[in-house]
Formats: sequence, C-alpha cells, structure tokens
Amino acid sequence: MRIPEDRLYSEHHLWVKKQRGGKAIIGMTDLGQLRLGEIIDIELPEEGEELIKDETFGSVESTQGVVDLIAPVSGEVLEINEDLLDAPDIINEDPYDEGWILKVKLSDPDELDELLTADEYEEVTAGEEIPLETEEDFDFEEEE
Repeated sequence: MRIPEDRLYSEHHLWVKKQRGGKAIIGMTDLGQLRLGEIIDIELPEEGEELIKDETFGSVESTQGVVDLIAPVSGEVLEINEDLLDAPDIINEDPYDEGWILKVKLSDPDELDELLTADEYEEVTAGEEIPLETEEDFDFEEEE
C-alpha cells in the first residue's frame, strides 16, 4: 500500500496535494480504493460549487456498496476529473495520479494543518483490514 510523502491525508481516506496559488488536488488513498474494491460509479460536484470541510461532496459506488466522499478541506471546485465519469475504476488503477478526483481553490489554507502527514495516516490506518478479492470472499450463501 502506497502513501506518498508529498500529500496530506484525511481519516476519510482522501489525500490533498497542495498546489501554488492556494489550490489543491484531492483524491482517494490507495487504502481507500482497496477497501472499496472495484469502483463502478462516482458522483461529483459541479465546477464552481463550494466544498465545506467535513461535509459530503459526492459519492463512490463499488462492488462493496456506496460511500460518501467527505471533504478534507473547504474551497471552490475548479475542475473535476471528467475521465472518472466514464471510467471510475481509474481510481483503482492509479489513485495518486490519473485517478485524482478534483481540484479546488482553498478558502481556508489553515485547514491543511488539520490533516494528517503520510506517517500519521499510516499510523491511524495501521490496523485497518483490506478485504481480499477472491470468489470465496464474495460468496454470501450460507452453507447448510
């Protein structure tokens, strides 16, 4: 499981990469996508909408169910990754680069101080289990 040092992390398994000019890119962590399994759909905000820290800004549907995306920071949505609308599984393939979710103009850059460093995120998530992707794991029929 990769946790790049050049990003900050939320406990909701999203990463934030600071950019120049008070901007940031937001994406899902490797652990987040591994826990979800194959991502099959994503709902994202429109460009120009405001994210509010700790509030839902979209959702991801996977083979495991639907989960809300919780904003790690507040700001205006500058751009969404349009490629994800047609191929959301890009997040599974490349969560830290091609699978980025959106770009924002931060409304309160001090919120970045509340996020976790790579080491802190690794510590917080150390005990979390990652589901194994085998047919047996998805066989929910009870044996008689």
